[in-house]
Amino acid sequence: MIGGWSLGGLLALRLAIKGFADGLVLFGATARFTRTKEEFDLGWADIHVRKMITGLLQNRQSVETKFRQLIFTEAEWKADLGVSLPPIGSWTTPALIAGLQILRSEEYLSQLKSITCPVFLVHGTEDSICPYGAASELMAQLPKAKLFTIPACGHAPFLGREDQITNELRRWWHEQ
Repeated sequence: MIGGWSLGGLLALRLAIKGFADGLVLFGATARFTRTKEEFDLGWADIHVRKMITGLLQNRQSVETKFRQLIFTEAEWKADLGVSLPPIGSWTTPALIAGLQILRSEEYLSQLKSITCPVFLVHGTEDSICPYGAASELMAQLPKAKLFTIPACGHAPFLGREDQITNELRRWWHEQ
């Protein structure tokens, strides 16, 4: 079983396409992060990711702060889920830029049907980083997928809902 969140979900999809997975668990994931401006309900326009890269070189703290605000809904911030995040500055600027470049370049939409293992998708309906539409798109193209939707949830659906997700995952896995 391979799991991935966000960027890690893209990498998990890559491994599954290569046949290295007997199951996937994907949190807030997508098969293609950058999209056209018209596909705002599926991902981000490439220009926004390029601006983040430029911004990291100019004012890294500002870019990280703005990005972190997008991770949670207002209610999730009020519930203090943000304390679970590593502190700003935990990753090097080159590492952050490398991650953003992967988000710009990786695309697995055309290969999703080759994934034959069971896939458990966990996605929040209020995810502003990987919009919920990306989860619906994955669900429609993965033959053995189950989408576990978490209402009023942002980009970190696993935080504060560990028991709920674990129970649902176990139930689903035993059905496979």
